Amino acid sequence: MRPRRWRGLWRLLPELSFRGITPGALDTALAQVARTDLCLLDIDVPECHRYSAAGVASLLSTVARLAPVVLSVVVRGDINDHAIPVEVPIFDRATSMKLDVQNLYLIPPAQGGEFTVLEKLSISSCQVDSGFLVSQCPCLRVLELSHCWRVGVIMVHSTTIEELVVDGNGWIGGIDIAAPALKKFTMSTYMDWDFNVSFLAPIVKDLSWHCLCDFRNVGLSEMGRLCYLDLWMEKSTCGLGLRIEMDIPPYTDRDLMKQIAQLPNFSVLSLYLLPRGHVFGAMILNLLGICTTVRSLKLVIARARTDKACLQNCPCDQLQDWRNQNISLMALEKVTIENLQGSGHEIDFVKLMFRCAPLMKRMTVKLAPKVLPSNGGCKELCNIFKANPSVKCYLYSSLGEQLVFA
Repeated sequence: MRPRRWRGLWRLLPELSFRGITPGALDTALAQVARTDLCLLDIDVPECHRYSAAGVASLLSTVARLAPVVLSVVVRGDINDHAIPVEVPIFDRATSMKLDVQNLYLIPPAQGGEFTVLEKLSISSCQVDSGFLVSQCPCLRVLELSHCWRVGVIMVHSTTIEELVVDGNGWIGGIDIAAPALKKFTMSTYMDWDFNVSFLAPIVKDLSWHCLCDFRNVGLSEMGRLCYLDLWMEKSTCGLGLRIEMDIPPYTDRDLMKQIAQLPNFSVLSLYLLPRGHVFGAMILNLLGICTTVRSLKLVIARARTDKACLQNCPCDQLQDWRNQNISLMALEKVTIENLQGSGHEIDFVKLMFRCAPLMKRMTVKLAPKVLPSNGGCKELCNIFKANPSVKCYLYSSLGEQLVFA
């Protein structure tokens, strides 16, 4: 049994952690803390205990009195209080804060003020105005927004922020980033109906975006519909990945071309295309026309059992002159096409790539299942390869076996 004089020593410790504790016991313990200059305060109340909005406001006020340098608060709010604003008080000494306050709505203090020394801020599972909060953190270097809701547009205008993480925040209305010091930006989210991009980060070196577009309201040409957008950057190489389905839905109000124009220059373009039997040459040509920095193109043509040849006078092939266009793709050096069936319009697209990319160095084609070397389209493809000896051309079966065409 510990001597009585030692039992209260915890009240003087510079680092305190309260986990697996009831709200009542937590309040009692915090009231006994003798220091007002904690180095670390870690609070994690079990999920079975729910806080009202007023309860969280009171807890944060108590925590502010203890002035921790490093703060982590994980509590679960009552969903019925989701619309009640909870003020986050100013933590004068905090350099790192994690606020995981499920189901509630956090707002900056009404009296104003700044988190003058805060360098890292992590907000999870709640509603928050990111733009206003960032404006009150003049030294912020790292911002993490995880599983927040009703965030609208993620706005980060900061001269100090170096790392930004946006993870699983439901549907967001877009991003508005002006961060001259930003080096790393990771985002995984859903694009809301009116999603838009404004991105200014001239020295960013590490990008990883994964954005799902469930509404299918972002269009490419007349028939292409965006399903998801991936953007990545490693060292000096930036790549864009798009999944596009071709169809004629009743309504689209966003132009993918305009969205792409707001993105950093990328040299790798990866397209996962579900054409549903439609002609895709004109659509991809339009896309490549604005992606003038692309050096490597990968096109994966997905197939479905229900695919049928499109109807006569289908909009997908109304612009017949795409086969004869000659746009300048001077940067394009490498083209990879997977699951090619060898139909007429697919062969026309291959011809177009050779004609528009005079500096192409490598062309690789992998055939679709059941397409044999004796197939007419395959034979024509081999003739195209032979007619371009300056390009290293490779042809593979669907099983990965290299086919000889020389």
